Amino acid sequence: MAKVKTTFFCQNCGTQYAKWQGQCNACKEWNTIVEEVIQKPEKSDWKSVTSTSKRASIPLRIRDIDTTKEIRLDTFDGELNRVLGGGIVPGSLTLLGGEPGIGKSTLLLQISLKLPYKTLYVSGEESQKQIKMRAERINPSNNNCYILTETKTQNIFKQIESLEPDIVIIDSIQTLHSDYIESSSGSISQIKECTAELIKFAKESATPVILIGHITKDGHIAGPKILEHMVDTVLQFEGDRNHVFRILRAHKNRFGSTNELGIYEMQGSGLREVSNPSEILISKKDEELSGNAIAATLEGMRPLMIEVQALVSTAVYGTPQRSATGFNAKRLNMLLAVLEKRAGFRLGAKDVFLNITGGITVDDPAIDLAVVASILSSNEDVALPKDICFAAEVGLSGEIRPVQKVEQRILEAEKLGFSTIFISKYNKISLKNTAIKIQLISKIEDLAPLLT
Repeated sequence: MAKVKTTFFCQNCGTQYAKWQGQCNACKEWNTIVEEVIQKPEKSDWKSVTSTSKRASIPLRIRDIDTTKEIRLDTFDGELNRVLGGGIVPGSLTLLGGEPGIGKSTLLLQISLKLPYKTLYVSGEESQKQIKMRAERINPSNNNCYILTETKTQNIFKQIESLEPDIVIIDSIQTLHSDYIESSSGSISQIKECTAELIKFAKESATPVILIGHITKDGHIAGPKILEHMVDTVLQFEGDRNHVFRILRAHKNRFGSTNELGIYEMQGSGLREVSNPSEILISKKDEELSGNAIAATLEGMRPLMIEVQALVSTAVYGTPQRSATGFNAKRLNMLLAVLEKRAGFRLGAKDVFLNITGGITVDDPAIDLAVVASILSSNEDVALPKDICFAAEVGLSGEIRPVQKVEQRILEAEKLGFSTIFISKYNKISLKNTAIKIQLISKIEDLAPLLT
C-alpha cells in the first residue's frame, strides 16, 4: 500500500511548505497554514482528446501566427457578452464568484437554457429535481441542456466523453474532488487539482468551461489565489440581496477588457437584462424636489445617468454631521470646504447628508459638480430643473476640471432627453449639431447664478 503523504498549504495564498509554521512567508498572514493529505499517482486516467483537438500544439514563428478574430460562442445574453468581450471563447475557463444567494446558479442555468449548443450543467450542490424546479420558473426555450449531479471529476469526465457537450458548467468548484488527492472537498489541494484537470480538458478539447466559485467573508473568491491565476476570466456577481439589481464585473479577462459591466434585475422568472441602466438609477417623480441633481458618469466604458440626493439642515446637536451613502465621505468634506472657501456658502454649522440612488457606489470624480449642485439646491431649498445634468470634477481651488470621455456622456444625456449639460470650460469637444445645450463653466462660483 502506498505511503500516505502529507504537506502544508497556506489557506490564503496556496503556498506549499514542508512543515508547519506560524506565518506564511509569501502573504505574511498568521495561522493560515494547515496540513493536508496528498497522494498523486504517476499519471491521470483522463483520456486526452487530441484526436478532436482544434488547436495546434507545435511552435510557430510570431509572424506566421494568424491574427484573425477569435471565434466566440454567442451566449444570447447581451450583458454577459459585453462583459466577456463578445462571447465565450472556445477552450476558455471562466470563474464566476459572488455572495451566497446573489443569483450565480440562476444566471448560468438561465444562460444554459437559452443556448442552442449542447450544454452540460454539473451541480454538486443541488439535486436534479431542485434544478428542474428552478428551470420551470425560468421557462426554458430549448432541450439542449443536460443536468448532472456529481462531485467526482473522474465520473464527470466519463459523462463528458459520452455526451460530448459544447459547453460545460460546474456548480461549484469547491464541491468537486479528485481520487488523486486524498484531502476533503474544498481544500486547497483539491481545488488546485480539480481546476488543473478541467483546464487540461478545456484546452485539449476546445470546450469552454464555466466554474462557479464561493467567496469568503472578505468578498474574495474562496480557495488559493492561484485559482484566479489559472483561469482565463474571473467574473464577480455583485449586489445586495435586499435589492433587485445585480452587477456583473470582470476582474480578469484574457480575451477582452475588464472595464465593462452588465446590469441585471432579479425577478420571479429569473434575471432580466437591463439594457438602459439609467431607467433604474433615476427616480420617476412628477413634482420637483430640492436637493436632487443628475450626474453623467461612466462605469467602465458604459455611460450612466445617476441621481444624486442631498439634504442640508441646521445642526441641532451642536456638531454638524457629514454622512454619505455610495460616495466617498472624505471627498464630500472636501467639496463642502471648497464651497465654504471659494463660493462663500456657510455650511460649517449645518448637517449634510448625501445619497447615490439605486444602491450603487460611484468613484467617478465627474459627479463632483452634481454633488455640489444638489447641496446648493437643498441649502437654498430651490429645485433644479429636471432636464439638466452635470459632468465635471471640482478642484481644491474651486476650478471646474475636465473629465474623460465627455462626448460619450453628452451623447447619453442627449439620448435620454436632457436639454442642458454642465461641463468644464477646458474640455475639448468636437461634437456638432447636438440637440442638447452644452453649458461651459470654469469656476465653482459661476455655478449658483446659472442654476437659479
